[in-house]
Amino acid sequence: MRTLLGVGLTGLVVVVVAPLGYRSMQTSSDPAASAAPASSATPASPRPSAPAPSESARRDHGGPVGEADGVVPEGTTVFDDAIPAVAELDDPFLTALREAATDAAPYGVEFRVNSGWRSPAYQDRLLREAVGKYGSEAEAARWVATAETSPHVSGGAVDIGEADAQMWLFEHGAAYGLCPVYRNEPWHYELRPEAAGSRCPPMYADPTEDPRMQS
Repeated sequence: MRTLLGVGLTGLVVVVVAPLGYRSMQTSSDPAASAAPASSATPASPRPSAPAPSESARRDHGGPVGEADGVVPEGTTVFDDAIPAVAELDDPFLTALREAATDAAPYGVEFRVNSGWRSPAYQDRLLREAVGKYGSEAEAARWVATAETSPHVSGGAVDIGEADAQMWLFEHGAAYGLCPVYRNEPWHYELRPEAAGSRCPPMYADPTEDPRMQS
């Protein structure tokens, strides 16, 4: 800060010139078909997705989480056995995903994984972030389940990252027992063995309609 002094006939005039400037702070934000299968109507266009696996999950006051908890590196596919988010999925589910991915590959479709298995600590972290993002536990519940109810924690759910893979699964997934579960999350797939060769069951509007989320 500089102080300029000026002296006039009637007294002392002090002018203070403060430096101008500011610090800009930037926060990062993270976490995603068409022809309908015989099982149900085409999903509605998704609303903003629940918080996706991200670096923000590693910096929260609750302690760090990483790949060992299910954080997914960019570019992960359903064939990446070295990634816990993939390797910890239920065996029948992972087998069905890989069979579908193998059949989709000749059409240029790759099954990339945005999220798969998650540890309870990671799921709790995502739920806290969702409450902060959406402003209430009730609204957050439409996007993120608790660690006690989430099929991600039990290894029974995967979030498929690419839109073309989501659409391919929506059209063909029932043949493998792979079904979309929530209309507001067209990327979320689970195994429904009874659907293989038939139809997927009707989707819930969002997780709050799923009876499993009430336990």
